[in-house]
Amino acid sequence: MDAPEPETPFAALYQNYLDKSTPYTTYRWIATATVLVAFMLRIIFAQGWYIVAYSLGIYLLNLFLAFISPKFDPSLESDTDMEDGASSLPKNNSDEFKPFVRRLPEFKFWHSATRAVVIAFSCSWSEIFNLPVFWPVLVVYWLILVVLTMRRQIQSMIKYRYVPWDFGKAKYSNKK
Repeated sequence: MDAPEPETPFAALYQNYLDKSTPYTTYRWIATATVLVAFMLRIIFAQGWYIVAYSLGIYLLNLFLAFISPKFDPSLESDTDMEDGASSLPKNNSDEFKPFVRRLPEFKFWHSATRAVVIAFSCSWSEIFNLPVFWPVLVVYWLILVVLTMRRQIQSMIKYRYVPWDFGKAKYSNKK
């Protein structure tokens, strides 16, 4: 990670654990999913803290959209290329290949999501954050946001022909 040197012993220890966890992608996500399930069970059984759950859902949606979005907006690139009379997309096999670069890398996505889930889980133990709301409205509003934002994102993926997923793509190996 390209972070500055930690200032306290706790920060140094935290950074050390983060650095050691970097190659274990699957285990990191399993741990995050476990904490998320514990948080959901807490919300379901305690019958409260719906605002905290809604806020977490909005934040995780925002992180996910940044994760599947390209770092450089193709619509802005195509606008500037049209002014120059060129196109950034390859027209044939001899053109330059530009790999998909995420706006939010996987490790930062995991780190931010895990911190958010832990903070939300912590907030669910304080009565200050247990505001009375009609939760079905929050669920419907969140689902509408997911559908609208994902529809726009998928349309962008189709229009500019990029795929943020690794599966389904050709993999090349060095055979000896």
